[in-house]
Amino acid sequence: MVIRRVLAPRIDFGALRRELGLPEGFPPAAQREADEAAATPPRPAADRTDVPFVTVDPAGSRDLDQAMHLARRPGGGFRVRYAIADVAAHVRPGGALEAETWRRGQTVYLPDGNVPLHPETLSEGAASLLPDQDRAAVVWTIDLDADGGTVAVALERALVRSRAKLDYVGVQADAEAGRLPEPIALLPEIGALLTARGLRRGAVNLPLPEQDVEADGDGWRLVLRGPVPMEDHNAQISLLTGMAAADIMLAGRIGLLRTMPAPKPEAVARLRTAAAPLGVDWPDDASVGEVLAGLDASQPRAAAFVDQAAELMRGAAYTAFDGEPPERPEHGGVAAAYAHVTAPLRRLADRYATEVCLALHEGRPVPDWARAALPRLPEVMATTDRTASAATRGAIELTEAVLLEQRVGVTFPAAVLDVDAPPNRPGGAPDGQAGPGRPGNGQGRPGRRPGGTVALDDPPVRARCTGELPLGERVRVRLVTADPVARKVLFELA
Repeated sequence: MVIRRVLAPRIDFGALRRELGLPEGFPPAAQREADEAAATPPRPAADRTDVPFVTVDPAGSRDLDQAMHLARRPGGGFRVRYAIADVAAHVRPGGALEAETWRRGQTVYLPDGNVPLHPETLSEGAASLLPDQDRAAVVWTIDLDADGGTVAVALERALVRSRAKLDYVGVQADAEAGRLPEPIALLPEIGALLTARGLRRGAVNLPLPEQDVEADGDGWRLVLRGPVPMEDHNAQISLLTGMAAADIMLAGRIGLLRTMPAPKPEAVARLRTAAAPLGVDWPDDASVGEVLAGLDASQPRAAAFVDQAAELMRGAAYTAFDGEPPERPEHGGVAAAYAHVTAPLRRLADRYATEVCLALHEGRPVPDWARAALPRLPEVMATTDRTASAATRGAIELTEAVLLEQRVGVTFPAAVLDVDAPPNRPGGAPDGQAGPGRPGNGQGRPGRRPGGTVALDDPPVRARCTGELPLGERVRVRLVTADPVARKVLFELA
């Protein structure tokens, strides 16, 4: 659901692209390989075009990695079929296209156009699971019991055909009207079961509103939106598949996991201490995830608590192994072992992790090209994760600065999301390090004025504010800096 929209003037994001060193096009040899692959698409031996898959993505997306079909199993439980674009079938190992995808690592999204991992002839064409087209896919079939527990997993290369390209807002409206298409009619039921199982094992889902910049004619819209329930249900299917992939790789003693330390007890204790002053009820027997699941993050005090909880989610990494499994294979946010395998059009690591899973499931050796890639992937993905995050944050900061440039000196109502910790008291983010989706706050930095992060109602801006801020309260703040060149916005407590 869109919470707020504000129109900004036409903005040139070219400087940001140049600053980040983003490529403008594909080398001729890489583009030629992609075009040739698109002209002669693979046709797997297994044919699953009789299964009425559908895709569910943001409305404007054309790089469609996933399609699903959900059904009840005879005798009880559910069958989840999840088709993932078979990118490895289109990219030749050792070729120019593979080399270029290693340079890029992942698709970078900017308001004025994406910087894709693969040429559009593949990413938005022959490899994308577009509707009414036969496509090569890796099909995961995951059987669940009546409580959502996994009882069987299978995967295969197969030909599939999506029946429809659906979007989150439309699917949410259909769910509320009781008219979901048959292939995903069970998504609310299955999604709720999987969410409940995750909460019971200690999973943490942060209901953070998403800030984005969208084109609007000759200008741009700065948008703050919260996830709709069907988006969360859809994400549970991806998590389910990622956990199944991790189990396969751990059993096979080779693979690539997405790992993150579990929240430290002392950090959870600090968060619990912050709950009461913010009016958040935290029963003694409730986990962090259960408390967060019951919050309305559109309310200032709840939003401040969610922002504090984001500090628990640190240290995410890719962990490769070949032989002895990692000592700590779990992802703290998922509260289970987990792997990225569901977005190979947009993320390099997924292509290789999927190939490992296919080989292990079929009882054959992992291909040399996939095995050799594993130890190199963590560094590549970490580097390109930073680039993608910098692009997203930089585009938002630029739009915020342009939007506010002519309003320096104006006061605005705002909610205090975060406050700096004194130098002698632990808490919040590490010195100068930002939490997910927000500016660095420089906590504990000697000589820096006290302050924190505030969220304006209108326009939907999140930025640093100086002053003695009351966490979780509503205040009035004065804009003191809005510099598009530096992409900096600063407020002070009015």
